[in-house]
Amino acid sequence: MKLYFVRHGKTLWNEEGRFQGAKGDSPLLEESYDTIAKLGKRLADVHFDKVYSSDLKRAKVTAKLIMAQSHTPTEIITTKALREWDLGKLEGQKISLVKSIYPSQMNAFSHNLGVFKAHNFEAESVYQATHRLEVFLQEKVDKQLDNILLVGHGAHLTASIRSLLGFEPALLRAQGGLDNASLTILETDDLKNYTLKLWNDTSHYNN
Repeated sequence: MKLYFVRHGKTLWNEEGRFQGAKGDSPLLEESYDTIAKLGKRLADVHFDKVYSSDLKRAKVTAKLIMAQSHTPTEIITTKALREWDLGKLEGQKISLVKSIYPSQMNAFSHNLGVFKAHNFEAESVYQATHRLEVFLQEKVDKQLDNILLVGHGAHLTASIRSLLGFEPALLRAQGGLDNASLTILETDDLKNYTLKLWNDTSHYNN
């Protein structure tokens, strides 16, 4: 089985440099529609047995735009399991401002989640954020299927995918975050052991 993970297209808050977690949901930028359509064309020949999306609008619209290009479109199933990290008091704040107030913790959130103190911000813990994707895959996905598309969010998918690959919290964001409208592919036979086939690929941007 191949799992195709896509981060939603770039949004207004992404452009403004704001934290956008589970409770914030700014609209996609106009330019994002074209970028996502290019990704959809890239994936047009792949038949997805199931398509799952976060229930937040920026992800749902991204999933719909991808399916609009598919030669064999599949119904989109929304789930809270793919929601962005619940960032608590950070939600909607300017990233640059928060970094100036909490430099060590913001460095930890970006580079070493092993020392990120989520409770300081009333945010979802690293375990809570990554565990919900693992549980969803094991409980809701039929491992006999061939191709699954999952559309979600940057911070959550970055940490969760790396967690599935067996990395410790300190290394979950060691390679940086996933780009908007990027494609990452994992392969698995049992939804317990995973192999990375493609990471944060954006080659379709210029196609």
